[in-house]
Amino acid sequence: MFRNRMPRYEVLSEDAMAKLDAAWRRLVTEVGVEFMDDRALALFREAGQRVEENTVFFDPDFVLEQVAKAPREFDIQARNHDNDVHIGGDSMAFGAVYGPPFVREGAVRRDATMEDFRSFTKLAQSFPVLDSAGGVICEPNDTPLDSRHLDMNFARLSQSYSVLDSAGGVVCEPNDTPLDSRHLDMTYALQTLTDKIYMGNVVSGVNAADTIAMSSILFGGRDSIEQTPATISLINCNSPLRWDSRMLEAQFEYSAANQAVVLTPFILMGAMSPVTIPAALAQQMAEALTGITLSQLIRPGCPVVFGSFLSNIDMQSGSPTFGTPESGIGLLCTGQVARHFGLPFRTGGGLTSSQVADAQAGYEALMTLLPTFLAGTNWVMHSAGWLEGGLVACYEKFIVDVELVQMLQHEFTPLEIDEGSLAFDAHVEVGHGGHFLGAMHTLERFRDCFYRPILSSSENFERWSRNGGNDTAARAGNIYRQVLTDYEAPPLDDAIREELAEYVKRRRTELGD
Repeated sequence: MFRNRMPRYEVLSEDAMAKLDAAWRRLVTEVGVEFMDDRALALFREAGQRVEENTVFFDPDFVLEQVAKAPREFDIQARNHDNDVHIGGDSMAFGAVYGPPFVREGAVRRDATMEDFRSFTKLAQSFPVLDSAGGVICEPNDTPLDSRHLDMNFARLSQSYSVLDSAGGVVCEPNDTPLDSRHLDMTYALQTLTDKIYMGNVVSGVNAADTIAMSSILFGGRDSIEQTPATISLINCNSPLRWDSRMLEAQFEYSAANQAVVLTPFILMGAMSPVTIPAALAQQMAEALTGITLSQLIRPGCPVVFGSFLSNIDMQSGSPTFGTPESGIGLLCTGQVARHFGLPFRTGGGLTSSQVADAQAGYEALMTLLPTFLAGTNWVMHSAGWLEGGLVACYEKFIVDVELVQMLQHEFTPLEIDEGSLAFDAHVEVGHGGHFLGAMHTLERFRDCFYRPILSSSENFERWSRNGGNDTAARAGNIYRQVLTDYEAPPLDDAIREELAEYVKRRRTELGD
């Protein structure tokens, strides 16, 4: 995994931080935060907080006491321990896109299938720059689109928007439709097709419990995963100022099992928060800190991540927009805020509103990824494949984003200066007016002296034309298809694989599928 040892880019003055601190305190004290779960309300009452119906009015000092119990840094184990991940400090971990119900492959936009889910999982396994395939890389839907999915998409955009990355509240199915067992297939794919860390399912407490049970099988028992977490799961706030029942059910399961949770306000300024960045930041602090407080009441010391998904809407159309200057500023501020509280944090990714993997998709993704690195984000969801405001997982965009993350990791690696890099002997060898192509210094380093892109083209026009004249999207398409052709599944003990398969089969029967 990548360690970002560059200085952090901080934009908030001491006075600005003090004003934000006063603002979140006022929100939790005077307006309060809704928790749509009786167990959560009972815990807050027992802790001496004022509860009126579903609204909890917090003592800010109590919130800070609970937040202080959370670890500043922690590890997540992968079944291949070479892929274990450290969350916090100067570490940055990257997961793929999370939650889209649709897939784009070339010119075709369609419903996502389980086969797409497996393909994206294989791609994430194949690129070392990604530390995780994520969780719901896409929403498998092997049946025709019906009105249920329209409701789900609206809910995602206006309330518990599910962002894998990684990103949130994994898409919650409407209450009037039966809960199916596809979470079992998705978790099984993540466990068997990759040997990296993965995210847990958060559609319900039942699904979270299944994820924990399957992780216990994979890692040799519940004690193993409680000692070192094996999952990291996204718990989304239903902004503004409401934690809904499905997210809270999953949070109770994961926090009680000492699994990491990412407490994430989903804020589109102008819709889920006021239009000003300071107001959105204060609301984000109130929501994230109270969510973290609940986790510490469930199990003191359990691992949490200060989550942020902060952007804005187009005030002419009402559509969500991504890769905006406002979201970049909010991202940088979030990093400073999380460090202020001594918490690891999640934000950023390769976000874009573009409908296709074009120039807009590239520059908007960079507008989010660059401040992600400048802020030193610890857990980066949606690092590869996000398109069309998170509604689409795109194969070509996946490759574009991998290239961007690789380049930024290279750029954010501190420069080392020593006698060899100063190359005085090369000057002596070449002399005045010569060239360095054949110098010994060059010949010893030419294979790795510069970043070598997997996607970008530097061919002259004639050679580029002879090779098909492919643009970036076409080249990305060729790359992902070849990677899938070359994919080899990481080894897994047959007995563990069989036990996981038996669990999936049994639970599918119990769930009525």
